[in-house]
Amino acid sequence: MLGAMRPSPPSESHPVLRTHRALRPGFGTEAAVYGTILVSGLIAVSSAHGETSAVVLLTVGVTVLVFWAAHVYAGAVARLGDETGPRLAVGTAVALSVRHSLGMLSSAGVPALILLAGTTRLIPDDLANEIALWSGTVILAFLGYVAFLRRGSGMIRRIGGALVTASFGVVFVILKAFVH
Repeated sequence: MLGAMRPSPPSESHPVLRTHRALRPGFGTEAAVYGTILVSGLIAVSSAHGETSAVVLLTVGVTVLVFWAAHVYAGAVARLGDETGPRLAVGTAVALSVRHSLGMLSSAGVPALILLAGTTRLIPDDLANEIALWSGTVILAFLGYVAFLRRGSGMIRRIGGALVTASFGVVFVILKAFVH
């Protein structure tokens, strides 16, 4: 049907969208998805070798900061070289790139807090590593769900979007099982 009506996006008062808005800035961008996948991979590989949650946390922290800095730099360079838009000052290009890539940092927050709980012995190391790994899958599911909710998709498509997005996290859970 040519003019098929798509449901309108939900009101901003929707509870999932309120939660998403509270977690912004940057959360829900491609940088957040990429950062969550990166963190999940780091946790899977580090913890598969029997590392403590402290070592996994350090690995995740340092690697995410390096990738984030590279992402900011690449974004700034791309903005400075963009001939189709207005000519930007270097500081403006960097500021825009920082804002755009905040999701990469924010995506590491939940797993880092869980790993910190293992580091401080609030929960056992192995359990902290496992929960942190699975938290990436939950975050990815949430991001996929919100993306389809914002589009105005029906519940089936929202759940499908959440499952497909979460599958990237599940890949790392399976990878860890094989490596371990």
